[in-house]
Amino acid sequence: MPFVNKVALVTGGGTGIGKAVSFALAKRRAAVAVNYSRSKADAEETVQKIIEEGGRAIAIQADVSNNDEVIEMVKSIENLLGNVDLLVNNASITHHIPLYDLDAVTEDIWYDLFDVNAKGMFYCARAVAPMMKTSGQGAIVNVGSIAGLTGVGSSLPYAISKSAVHGLTKSLARALAPHIRVNCVAPGAVATRWWAGRVELMQNLAPTLLLQQIATPEDIAQFICAALEQEAMTGQIITVDSGQTL
Repeated sequence: MPFVNKVALVTGGGTGIGKAVSFALAKRRAAVAVNYSRSKADAEETVQKIIEEGGRAIAIQADVSNNDEVIEMVKSIENLLGNVDLLVNNASITHHIPLYDLDAVTEDIWYDLFDVNAKGMFYCARAVAPMMKTSGQGAIVNVGSIAGLTGVGSSLPYAISKSAVHGLTKSLARALAPHIRVNCVAPGAVATRWWAGRVELMQNLAPTLLLQQIATPEDIAQFICAALEQEAMTGQIITVDSGQTL
């Protein structure tokens, strides 16, 4: 059990991939801080299930795009659970806009996506870095996307924001070495609520993939845990997409 007595912060930890990561870390005996911005009920439900299964977890609210809230969140986690050893930067948002519809991409959409998807990950990494350095070790996984590799996704700003996440991963890996490892998992299509209203599209996509299946949140969570555990890897962008980008 590599995460026994470790404290993990999972942003956006009450739904989708974040929820699966929270469960996976708890099963590996980490104490989990399940962050949420608006999905309070989902986060509390996730925490309750972890506790019922004998784990340690708390739900904690913070808008990761707000640096002051991130700082207060990390202080609260430190007081309630201890120093953060593991960070999974999962919280992300999107706007579904056809790639060709450039006029629909407003300034507010640019700000929204970059504030959460890129700056939010930086704020969280910066907030936990001092305690990781004090302990002499730490691991961060940023959740990117194949959209950041291909330029195609739910919208043009989303794809670019995820490309920024990939760049952030490499820069943080350099900035925080040697004691903190920073990697990125870039999923392809994953069966989460982001497909709400587009289930038929997801079903049509599956047969076109090399593995002919859409990844589950649990698939991605298993790989994120492996990346957190790997002590000889940093600055890497690892694609998990059922062969979607080949």
